[in-house]
Amino acid sequence: MSFTVEPCNQETVIVRIGKALDFRNAAEFKSTCQTQVRSGARNFILDFSETGILDSTGLGSIFSLYRQVSPLEGQVVFAAVSRPVQVVVQLTRTYKVFRQFPSVEAAEEALL
Repeated sequence: MSFTVEPCNQETVIVRIGKALDFRNAAEFKSTCQTQVRSGARNFILDFSETGILDSTGLGSIFSLYRQVSPLEGQVVFAAVSRPVQVVVQLTRTYKVFRQFPSVEAAEEALL
């Protein structure tokens, strides 16, 4: 399982999460994002439009990314959050940390 990363500009990338971000691929997500940070990305738009599973390990990897980019004045935002992911976001109150946008395009406009 791999993630698709699309650059928006020099500091912003879109990460398409795919079907799941959980214990099976959280390390890969973390590694993919660390590579992007080393390449200069500071803002991450996480596209959850096709995501059916987000577990605590996956959420932990997102918080790890947040801790990396926050000192660099970067942001991690959620876009096109699917219903299963929205349930996790509500239960964990993650919405207090990560801004959410109805679409990737709306997130792009907000970050540019």
